[in-house]
Order: sequence, then C-alpha cells, then structure tokens
Amino acid sequence: MCIFKKVAVLMGGTSNEREVSLVSGRNVAEALASLGRFEVVPVVLDSDDLGALPDGVDACYVTLHGGWGENGGVQAALDARGIPYTGPGAAASRTTMDKIATKKVLDAAGVPTAPWFVESDTRWTPAANAFELSFPCVVKAPRDGSSVGVYLVKRPEDYARAVSEARRIDREKFGGSGEALVEAFLPGREMTVGVLGREVLPVVEICAPGGWYGYEEKYNSDETRYPFPEDAFLPEMQRLARAAFDATGCRGVTRVDFRVTPGGRMYVLELNTSPGMTGHSLVPKAAAKTGLSFPQLCDRVLGTATHD
Repeated sequence: MCIFKKVAVLMGGTSNEREVSLVSGRNVAEALASLGRFEVVPVVLDSDDLGALPDGVDACYVTLHGGWGENGGVQAALDARGIPYTGPGAAASRTTMDKIATKKVLDAAGVPTAPWFVESDTRWTPAANAFELSFPCVVKAPRDGSSVGVYLVKRPEDYARAVSEARRIDREKFGGSGEALVEAFLPGREMTVGVLGREVLPVVEICAPGGWYGYEEKYNSDETRYPFPEDAFLPEMQRLARAAFDATGCRGVTRVDFRVTPGGRMYVLELNTSPGMTGHSLVPKAAAKTGLSFPQLCDRVLGTATHD
C-alpha cells in the first residue's frame, strides 16, 4: 500500500498536449481522492517551473504530457527538491521524448524499430536500419508527442513540405537543430503494451478509422476500437515491450507502441512515459482487463513514485 499522504497531481503545462493533460490530471485526482487515503492537491502548471507546487507535498503524480513535463524538465526539478514522482527519471525521460535518441537506444539493444533516417541541414543516415526513401513514409518532429507533428506522406510532392514543417517545429518549439525523423511506413496492425513496474499488461489493438491513429483518432473519435487480440505472437510482443522499457531506463508506467506487419513482424514505434489517463486512454483499458479498477491503477502507479 502506498505510504504517501499529501499528493500533488501535476497537470496542464505548456505543451500542445495541455488540454489532454488537464483531463488526465482531473481523472487521476478524482480517483486518488476516492480511495480516502490521500490529501490530493490538483496543481495546474501554466509555466515550465514548480512555482505552483504547494509546500509539504509527499509525492507528485505527473500527468503532464509532452514538453517540460515529459522531457526531463519537471523530473530534474523534482529531483532537486527531493520529492518522489511517478514515471521515469530525468535521463530516461529525455531519451524517450526524443524519437531519434530512442531509435538509437533501441537499435543498440536489438529491439526492432521501423527503418529510419534523419533529415537535417546535412542529411545523415545511420549505419544500420536505414532505408531508401519510398512512399508512403512517415515524417515526424522528433521531440513532440501525442501524434502532433506527425505526417503520413503518401506522395513525393508532399515530402518536402512535411519535412520542412517537422524541422520548423523542432527548431521553434524545442530549440533543436531542425531535424525531422523519417520512417518507412509499415503496413499492418497497430498495438500497444503497457508496462507497470515489473508487470507487463495485456496487449491492446488499435483499430482506427482509415488505419491512421493520429491526434483526432486518439482523443476525439468514438469510432476507434480497442480490442484485446489473441494472436500467438503476443508473448513475444510483451517481451519486446519489457526490453524497450529496460533499455531506455524507464520506471513506473510506460506505454510501448508497436506496428505488426501482415507477416507478423513486430516493430516498436515509440515509448510514452506519461501515458494518458482519459476515457480514450489505453493503459487504463489494459489494467481493467487484469481486474484493476481505475482508482486501483492510480494507486499502483503512485506506489512506484521515487526520485533520483
């Protein structure tokens, strides 16, 4: 049982995902309060600092999505204060929020990812897992989240514009050097695996209308379905999710997203170290499959809180 008493639920923030974070935060605060064991303090952040955090907090439940809340910023600030918090530490958060850094770590660990290269002022192609550009392909701003700055490019004439926009987002929003991650588009099924502490949760399949799981399909569409598949390869997918979690230094709860080709090959797309806790979110769905109610899930996540 979690020993914390006064718990701040951090939500809001300054990223593109602020509105989703507010929904996640309110849900978590309500769930923890319903347990009757915590003094729950909802804390809405409007800037990239902890100025709104009250004194005497025993732990922070981080429901910030993207930006300072997920790139190691809030984690480093909480480390400096010695306050336990949910989710990975600052170093792992920086890695997993950077899609290019994540690719390098997973490639080195032998975890399969979609073939890729980076577009920048001078095009750089990694020595391994690269591909010759073909269409469709996927262009991503490497340090944004929640499918913001992600473009499915179906025609060659649209490629330069997508790369330019992704690079602009990297420069102007994140202070990067202006990079765009380009991945081979892998046809097939999309699935996700939550990892909670040492437990790997059931695999959830994502069946989005039109086969594209973007921002609208994630948060606003009631047409996206989330069945629990029964394929023989699911134990291997769960093993790979655990391997990705460990390779990137994650802790707490993380969602690992996969693409499965028609031939049954599995590729990790990315890791989400502050997964959503909304009515459309996937970790709560997977936890419920194991018998955990939403308040019980929040309690379990809070119990993993620590600091570096």
